[in-house]
Amino acid sequence: MKRLIVSLTGIALFCIVYTNSQPYKGASFISPSKDWKFGIALWTFHSVPFADALDKIDSAGIQYIEPNTFTKAGGELKDSIIMQLSPAGIIKLKAMIAAKGLKCESVYIAGGPTIQSWVKQFDIAKAIGVKFVTTEPPLNMWDAIDSLAGVYKMKVAIHEHWKGFSHYWNPDTTLMAIKGHPNFGVCADLGHWPKSGINPTEAIKKLAGHIIAIHLKDIAAYNDTKLVDVPVGTGVVDFPAIFQELKKQGFKGYIYIERDAEDKPNNLPSVIQEKKYYYDQVNKLK
Repeated sequence: MKRLIVSLTGIALFCIVYTNSQPYKGASFISPSKDWKFGIALWTFHSVPFADALDKIDSAGIQYIEPNTFTKAGGELKDSIIMQLSPAGIIKLKAMIAAKGLKCESVYIAGGPTIQSWVKQFDIAKAIGVKFVTTEPPLNMWDAIDSLAGVYKMKVAIHEHWKGFSHYWNPDTTLMAIKGHPNFGVCADLGHWPKSGINPTEAIKKLAGHIIAIHLKDIAAYNDTKLVDVPVGTGVVDFPAIFQELKKQGFKGYIYIERDAEDKPNNLPSVIQEKKYYYDQVNKLK
């Protein structure tokens, strides 16, 4: 009997140690090269017409795109911004995307001060056929927008700009918004956090289990809100650590390149460079 007790105690201790050393649930089943959907936010090419942006993305060999509702759709659609397109215009927009073999499963929406403005943009998102919207909901509209997302059966990925520009510069505010709002998640902008003195790796850890998408972005220094981004891998963001943490968390979502720097003369070379950097890092993950 004494030997049995000792054996059972040993097994119990092994289970405790083993369990505590394991990554988040589901992480062992993650294959970043297969489960992470790599794409680009169209803000990267915001200074060119929509059709030209699609040409650039197609030439870079990137499949997933995230357009936004406040960019001009281009001459083929009478230069109307996307949020003002008619149903027929949205159909043309979708046809342009499909013709390039691209996939659009999210859209960045600007929202507005009234629920009607949000309904209009959710209507556009639904017409495009996305799975979630990326946005920064007003603090006083959390309940209404969460309910709206439930009605439209899509998630809201809360995006963060920097301190002084956004309520969500600190991940703690984002966690407050998520609490009690089942349709809210996170679009983590890795390059904006350092502008506010936030370490992106630590923020990713804090938001574990809530991250729907990543805006892949780098910045040259901390605590300077005036900085524009630099090519991924050349600034202060520790991407290998972040990718390892995302894998540990069992993240299965979208990773979008996004350049804020003006598309002059052309962001395409840096996009191709960032794509290579991304896959180089992903292939090193264990």
